[in-house]
Amino acid sequence: MARHLIIEDSDLPGDIIANDSAPSYRTVGEARAAFQRHKRDLIEQGVILPYQMNRYMTADEIRTGRMAFDAIVPSSGESGLPGPLSTDPNAALPWMVTSAIDPEIIRVIFAPLAFAKILGERKAGTWTEQTRFFPIVESTGEVSSYDDFVNNGRAGANFNYPQFQSYLFQTILQYGELQIDRAGLMKINWVSELGLAAADLLNRFQNLSYAFGIEGLQNYGILNNPYLSSALTPATKAWGGTSWFDNGSPAATANEVYNDILAMVTQIVAQTNGAMDIDSPMKLAFSPQSQVAMGFANSFGVNVRGLLKDNYPNLKIMTAPQYGQQTTANSQGFSTAGNYMQLIAEKIAGQTVAYCAYNEKLRAHKIVPELSSWKQKQTSGTWGTILRSPVAVVQMIGI
Repeated sequence: MARHLIIEDSDLPGDIIANDSAPSYRTVGEARAAFQRHKRDLIEQGVILPYQMNRYMTADEIRTGRMAFDAIVPSSGESGLPGPLSTDPNAALPWMVTSAIDPEIIRVIFAPLAFAKILGERKAGTWTEQTRFFPIVESTGEVSSYDDFVNNGRAGANFNYPQFQSYLFQTILQYGELQIDRAGLMKINWVSELGLAAADLLNRFQNLSYAFGIEGLQNYGILNNPYLSSALTPATKAWGGTSWFDNGSPAATANEVYNDILAMVTQIVAQTNGAMDIDSPMKLAFSPQSQVAMGFANSFGVNVRGLLKDNYPNLKIMTAPQYGQQTTANSQGFSTAGNYMQLIAEKIAGQTVAYCAYNEKLRAHKIVPELSSWKQKQTSGTWGTILRSPVAVVQMIGI
């Protein structure tokens, strides 16, 4: 048997099951008592009602249609009838109650740190060293025609001490109690995030020092070392310029791109006077945009990458944004004259040609407490790129 139901003491609207044949209850107590008697029977018949429902509606409630029990006051001499609301009508839940913070943090993407991967990286000395000598020895001498009574001929060696200067750089972490607690409300570990930011910042500057060195010091990068040979000029392409692209669009054929790289291989073999050949391990480094040209295909369907693989099996292709043309979008580009490219031998006569060097990768100093905050200094140090055999590096600008 269906009856009029009412929810008391709840913010939910009253669910009503109406049936004109339902009996009427004169008072709230009668309506509640009747519902409790019928509740078990309803459950056995499969009618499960929300726990907030605890009585039927009275006859007066059905007649008047008044169901708001937030403020029950006597009205017109009828005790227990609902009166007008003393609060504003329900305007739904506050938006923050139905909002949530995703636990996975989205991180901003920066350009990759490539030079330690291209050249390799080593620790050299400690942070107390300001200057480091890198001795170089060259064999010298002469021979003479043999004679039992002649003492001509001489073997010797010439040595020198090229020197490089280190550069220490730092950043500061600062955080306060209120900052930590407020970030915690957003599910962010503020101190940890500052530590990650500091390490990334120092590492990025170190990567730039490997590319460009430090101005004013004997600290050079692989891109601007003064001992490098002059950059080659690319051949003029069919479209009239020297670059592989024209305003971002492909503007060179696969054969033209391959011939530019061939010119560099020819140059490095000539510079080393045969100490290197086409089978020597080498790295071809250029910008990510220039790498796209490796997919240019000739009329036979063979792309540049395939041509290089067939002819130079030990050649590795590497990329770094700093090899790109300097523009507003790429402020770290090497030159405004165009994209840059280097062919770097890994070793010559068993010796490493170049490597990135640091004296401090990350030194975390003591945490200094203040009244309601803390701060900490973190330090790194760099020697730039140690170029041991400039003769084993060839470059080209304007591709």
